Amino acid sequence: MMPMIKIIAALLPLLAVASPLYADQYKQTADGGSIDCIVSKRELTRVSLIGDQFASVSKISTGYPYNDFAVTNEPVRGDIYLSVPDTYAAATISFFATTKKGFVYKFSCRAELVDAQQIFITNPALAKSDAADWEAETPRGEAAVRLIQAMANNQNVPGYAIRQAAVSPTRVGDLEVQLVAEYRGSSLLGKVIRLTNRSAEALNITESDIAPRDSIAVSLSTTTLKSGASTTAYLVGANRETSND
Repeated sequence: MMPMIKIIAALLPLLAVASPLYADQYKQTADGGSIDCIVSKRELTRVSLIGDQFASVSKISTGYPYNDFAVTNEPVRGDIYLSVPDTYAAATISFFATTKKGFVYKFSCRAELVDAQQIFITNPALAKSDAADWEAETPRGEAAVRLIQAMANNQNVPGYAIRQAAVSPTRVGDLEVQLVAEYRGSSLLGKVIRLTNRSAEALNITESDIAPRDSIAVSLSTTTLKSGASTTAYLVGANRETSND
């Protein structure tokens, strides 16, 4: 088996450039922007705003229930639910939505015979501001520790785009590495990674083994992996897409 030291760090670039297939739809837009998506016929489609809530929806009614779609605004979380009957004749649905923070988005979505869908909308200007405010509350190192705590407890972070990944594990020798989720903020990027020991013997892993050189913070759920056992690693580094560091 390859030496354990830095083996995970060497794998992280491969995980970063992989093309994960997300079960949910993640869309990015700006005020007045258009959103192209897929909605389900016969089953519900949930649309959720990250860092905001829907206030109202404007659509044209056909006057025929069997050939129209319905929009329900859920008041607690501020999401909307779309219901499209399988008798709906048009290939697409379209409507305008206004958010509680004053943004207006145009939706133009294809209606297909697929399972229930979830669509998450981010507005970079809004998210970046909220994430930057959250990160600025404490020094960078402490903010990274707070991000690890949020990832470990499966909690939301203000302004952060959270993606649950469905990436196939990467195998190196007897060690299996899989990216589980990403937490992307203004200047910080968190990764949740599952490590599985596929060897017949126990493995000892330390935080220094899995930390890339530019890591800000790293945490392991456990440092000793029995044969066939798994553990979760939490890594925080700079978000190179927005950071000027």
